[in-house]
Amino acid sequence: MVMGYHRTGARNKCAGKGLCFFVTPADEVNAGFFYKSAEEREKLVNAERQFITERVKKIIELKKTVCDGTKKGFVVINQKGIDPMSLDMLCKEGIVALRRAKRRNMERLTLACGGEAVNSVDDLTPECLGEAGIVYEHVLGEDKFTFVEDLKNPHSVTILIKGPNNHTLTQVKDAVYDGLRAVKNCIEDGCLVAGAGAFEIAAYSALLKYKSQVKGRMQLGVQAFADALLVIPKTLAANAGYDPQEVMVKLIQEYNSAEGQLIGLDIETGEPLVPEVAGILDNYRVKKQLLCSCSAIAGNLLLVDEIVRAGLTSMKGQG
Repeated sequence: MVMGYHRTGARNKCAGKGLCFFVTPADEVNAGFFYKSAEEREKLVNAERQFITERVKKIIELKKTVCDGTKKGFVVINQKGIDPMSLDMLCKEGIVALRRAKRRNMERLTLACGGEAVNSVDDLTPECLGEAGIVYEHVLGEDKFTFVEDLKNPHSVTILIKGPNNHTLTQVKDAVYDGLRAVKNCIEDGCLVAGAGAFEIAAYSALLKYKSQVKGRMQLGVQAFADALLVIPKTLAANAGYDPQEVMVKLIQEYNSAEGQLIGLDIETGEPLVPEVAGILDNYRVKKQLLCSCSAIAGNLLLVDEIVRAGLTSMKGQG
């Protein structure tokens, strides 16, 4: 977990056998003080200070309850501010206090470390605490970040990406996102499709067999759709520096003689290979969506052509 924060009076690093987290979200209550004299103002300030001190003492008491006699440390993370006097009291007790954490980081912390966020110190119990192995501060560029690591069962993590410029960071970020999305699709689908152009070769051969079962102009449509599928393996061959036509002949012949075994293209050698053995697989939903989209787009384009042709014909008739 990585968070940016501003901090005063807390230690830079807290490590040990375990860490206890007390996370407090923001209070949405606005209050004001009204006084008529300096004496009343002093009383209000003292009362407020005493109220805050009592709250800090409750946090300290919880820390002593769960950490005394162990090697554990104690970390307090707050969404709003913590005044310097309270920070000083917490620091003297060996408590790391982080203030002004972002709301999204507060939500992720409970998922990463366990426990739950509380709105009041009156709700403090050992059960509301989360745990982590180590918490430390690290400077990246001009910003300070807090790293929370060695978590037991995290349900939220942060991936730290470093690079020399924004373009590199954007490229790496897109690659990571695509990889995570592919894994997510695989888990949700529960299946994969052979890659390296193997699916397209198999679909091409199946469409050629189906072509003889239809009559009339529909055969032309089936043939056109089958030829369009070969664009993917042809593009793979061209990008790898091989002759697309020669590669297609090899792949189709190998597939027909393999008796149903899916055959793809090895871009390193230009020869046929078995994608499952090589570990080259594609997402099922991606292939499915591509087939549905290409059919719909082709149909719309043909419809537009028909409409334009009909419009031109009618204009000629009027002339």
